[in-house]
Amino acid sequence: MTQIGHNVTLAERARRIRRHALRMGEVQGQGYIAQALGVADVLAVSYFHATNYRPEDPEWEERDRFCLSIGHYAIALYAALIEAKIIPEDELETYGTDDSRLPMSGMAAYTPGMEITGGSLGHGLGICVGMCLALKRKKSKSFVYNLFSDGELDEGSTWEAAMSAGSHKLDNLIGIVDVNQMQADGPSTSIMNFEPLAPKFEAFGWFTQRVDGNDIEALVKAFDAARNHEGARPRIIICDTKMAKGVPFLEARERNHFLRVEPHEWTEALKIIDAGVAP
Repeated sequence: MTQIGHNVTLAERARRIRRHALRMGEVQGQGYIAQALGVADVLAVSYFHATNYRPEDPEWEERDRFCLSIGHYAIALYAALIEAKIIPEDELETYGTDDSRLPMSGMAAYTPGMEITGGSLGHGLGICVGMCLALKRKKSKSFVYNLFSDGELDEGSTWEAAMSAGSHKLDNLIGIVDVNQMQADGPSTSIMNFEPLAPKFEAFGWFTQRVDGNDIEALVKAFDAARNHEGARPRIIICDTKMAKGVPFLEARERNHFLRVEPHEWTEALKIIDAGVAP
């Protein structure tokens, strides 16, 4: 695995990812902040425990590919890429502005470390199936990670890709689904009830785990099990996360799919995050 500042704990990485996301959100005064705070622990384990990459060479051929299917989670991935030193920290001040390399929705052509453009939802897993097939033809040992949302479980293309991955026995594919129970129109399972979720993936031939996506120790064990599983089948980690995790007054908001935050609240949120875990 890539070791970057191995003396820094994963909990501290997650805290910094949350802080980077809040600072970017403050630039625009709004955004998909709750998702970024909720998935920060998943991203910390992904980038600082489970994924092989070279910060100075984002297109290194032997890297693991981390693909963001949920384009509007870009602020979360940028925060991880900044913490991983793939993107300079001072660029967060340009978030969402003209000519920035950090547009509000992720675009592979603009941003180092952004493997795919996550535009219309539900396409990421299918793209990753293609990547995995290509890497196998090249006899590559690289893994492909695909982070997608519970909202994308509403899309038929996600399930076609899941069936295809199982059929092709893609043991180089690790799916990560963020189950935060919130979509633009309301609670996820009230829009389309995808539960019970784990048995569905198992039926398609996936090695399936479900964990608390805000429990770093549980995430480490799940990622290790996924990478080391000996079966010839794709792997998925279903992560139950809490929207706006780490900032209680944002966690408490009933509808937080897209947050508009008052100027004084950014300062309050950053103070809460800064009072968190020390290195």
